[in-house]
Amino acid sequence: MTEVFLKVQNILENYKTAVYEKDVEKFLSMYAPDMHIYDCWGNWECKGISSWKENVEEWFNGLSKDGLLLNVDFNDLVVEENSYLAFVHCAVTFVAYQEDSREKLREMTNRFTYGLKKVNESWVIAHEHSSLPINMETGKGIFNLR
Repeated sequence: MTEVFLKVQNILENYKTAVYEKDVEKFLSMYAPDMHIYDCWGNWECKGISSWKENVEEWFNGLSKDGLLLNVDFNDLVVEENSYLAFVHCAVTFVAYQEDSREKLREMTNRFTYGLKKVNESWVIAHEHSSLPINMETGKGIFNLR
C-alpha cells in the first residue's frame, strides 16, 4: 500500500479520483489485501485483492475502450467510526461522459456499504457491498430511485 488514508473521507476522495483517472493501482491502494466484496455486477463476489484487481482492470479497460470518463458522487453519506473500525453507507452515483465531447451519456445510482479498518494508521476497505433495489414485478434492478 503506497497511499496513506488518515481520514475515512480520504478513501472516498481517492475512489472518485481513481475512477475518473481509470488508475487501477490508485483504486486498489484503498483496499485491504484480504478484502471481501459483494458487487451487483458480473462476478458478484470477490475475495482478496488479486480477484478484485481483475474486475477493476476489466472495468477501467472497458471505460477506456469506449472513450468514457466516469464521475462519482457520494450522496446521503453516513460515517460511523471509532479508533480502528469505520462503517459507511451511502448512495453512489456514477455519471458517464464521452471523453472527447464531454457529452453526458448515462447515469446510475447504487447503494454502497463499506466496512473499513485501520492498518498501520491508514484506513483501508475490508468489506464492500453494492446493491440495487429490485422491481418486484419485473425482477429488474432500479438504477435511479433517487
